Amino acid sequence: MYDRPETRAAHERLWTSIRDHLRRLWKHDPKAGCRLPEVLEIDGDMWRHWRSPDLVLSQTCGLPYREHLHGEVSLVATADYGLPGCPPGHYNSVLVTRPGETRDWSDLRLAINGYDSQSGWAAPMNHAAGLGVTFGAVVVTGAHRASAAAVADGNADIAAIAAQSWRMITRWDDVPTALVEADSTEPTPGLPFISGMHAIRDELRTAIEHSCHALSLEDRAVLEIKGVTFIEPDAYRAIQTPKALQSV
Repeated sequence: MYDRPETRAAHERLWTSIRDHLRRLWKHDPKAGCRLPEVLEIDGDMWRHWRSPDLVLSQTCGLPYREHLHGEVSLVATADYGLPGCPPGHYNSVLVTRPGETRDWSDLRLAINGYDSQSGWAAPMNHAAGLGVTFGAVVVTGAHRASAAAVADGNADIAAIAAQSWRMITRWDDVPTALVEADSTEPTPGLPFISGMHAIRDELRTAIEHSCHALSLEDRAVLEIKGVTFIEPDAYRAIQTPKALQSV
């Protein structure tokens, strides 16, 4: 879920380590029918990808998991990115605006990456509701980076960016120079690793944990993964999904 050109090679090496760990584990007891891909497979249709019965390992967002996938896939583990103010395996969203923005949120257009996003959609809506306010309208951009750009360019007024995505944006993009952090949401369970192959869940969790700790210093610095933890499915399902606002 945090794939971008700067992280792709490190993610490939992380998968290679996971794959090889599983092959060593199964050397004398291969799992029948379990094909371990040589390289990461990028599928443009995420729902088809997540729902594939032979899905070995993927990462999804908390909202798709709790709303649609929880009965179809196994929750394997959750990556811990060591985000400030968040318990292990949790994340929050950073609300960004242009400098000098003082209008009420009810007058602002919220840029969201999609209605299937916990960090970009549900988190800011629930945060605003807790403050007794709402946003004026929604602009759907398709990606966190695009939401930040929409605010910077004046095509939206505020956006909620997943904290790890925001760290990468501030590290590698020019957009943050035109934005300021206005607020942040409460932490919620982070992006879970999932599998369609329920029988190998425990082996996958062990392989991911081993491979995260075996990352080189360079790859660890790029991905910023501190390790993995396990968060119960009910913790994901307890998060409220808001109603949609009118898009513009």
